[in-house]
Amino acid sequence: MRQRHPRRGRQGSRALNEAAFVAALRALAGDPAARGLDDDAAVLEFGGESLVLTHDTMVQGVHVREDEDLADVAWKLIAVNLSDLAAKGAKPLGVLVSHMLGEGDERFVRGLREILEAYDVALLGGDTVRAEGRRAWGCTAIGRASHTPVPDRRRAQAGDGVYVTGVLGRAMLGFEDRGSGSADDLAYRRPQPLLAEGRMLAPVVSAMMDVSDGLLLDCWRLAKASQCTFRLESTRIPVADPARASDCMRWGDDYQLLFTAAPDAQLPVAASRIGQVDAAGIPALLLDGQILTPEEGLGYQH
Repeated sequence: MRQRHPRRGRQGSRALNEAAFVAALRALAGDPAARGLDDDAAVLEFGGESLVLTHDTMVQGVHVREDEDLADVAWKLIAVNLSDLAAKGAKPLGVLVSHMLGEGDERFVRGLREILEAYDVALLGGDTVRAEGRRAWGCTAIGRASHTPVPDRRRAQAGDGVYVTGVLGRAMLGFEDRGSGSADDLAYRRPQPLLAEGRMLAPVVSAMMDVSDGLLLDCWRLAKASQCTFRLESTRIPVADPARASDCMRWGDDYQLLFTAAPDAQLPVAASRIGQVDAAGIPALLLDGQILTPEEGLGYQH
């Protein structure tokens, strides 16, 4: 699932990893709405409103199991996009969905209906295709920001606390507890985007994003975007299985909200303070005083 070494294409061009490819795209993303491609979503000022736009793709055998129930695939596809809106404190306006036809299409429609009704989200359109090989699905979600300025990854300040909602690692345990119907199983198959919590936090936070690729990697990303250093304490990080705390902090798929706020901020939602923000230094991330970098496997990267 993880590509650790770049490969050569048919014309001898080098296949880039995810970080390198995004870096190459930054030269094309000069509009302020793109936020330098450092954020969960684009923020477009339009007609006196701040519109929030995000897009995610899911691939069979990479983001979901090969034999995943298509109803769960549809739910997760929409949920991960709504989670990006939550990190911007946005109220969903609608989604556009891309679906690759094949076995289980009716199940996909059922799961899509379930999550759209659960979160009162409109289906606005999309696309369908049929092709050979692994199936892939895409979703574009559109929301209206509830607060100005719209939360950003780039505004953490030295002296802020670092906070995370919920408990990390439940999706990892659910992946291993397949089909049991337990809370962990549902955390993996049917994540719950924290839309209401994101809107409540929007006026309070200095920076915010959702945890999708692992807490440590996403902390590193938030620190880099803000040009600060995050100093975390492992004993403060809430994990689902203390015996596997390192895995819980790296596995991802949690869709909790990671944010920074002033130390005296009155938080409107339950959250754990897991560290503090220091002025920019050479390391972006420290855990119990140890420097961590993405090359050490902080979370999921393509």
